[in-house]
Amino acid sequence: MSPRAPRLSSDDMIKLLEREGFAVVSTRGSHCKPRNDARVTVIVPLHRDPLMIGTQMAPLAQAGISLP
Repeated sequence: MSPRAPRLSSDDMIKLLEREGFAVVSTRGSHCKPRNDARVTVIVPLHRDPLMIGTQMAPLAQAGISLP
């Protein structure tokens, strides 16, 4: 059985993306848009902590990041 991915808050998700080279380019309402130098943009919801697992994994998959 594979280990479960840790649940992240919105702030933790943004910090993780920033460590991976993303910078927040805009925030509108309850979502923010981090973008990296390769112009990959992901949307992170700011309205629920911790993020639900599917909501958490979608931006990470778009960014090409996997959690242990």
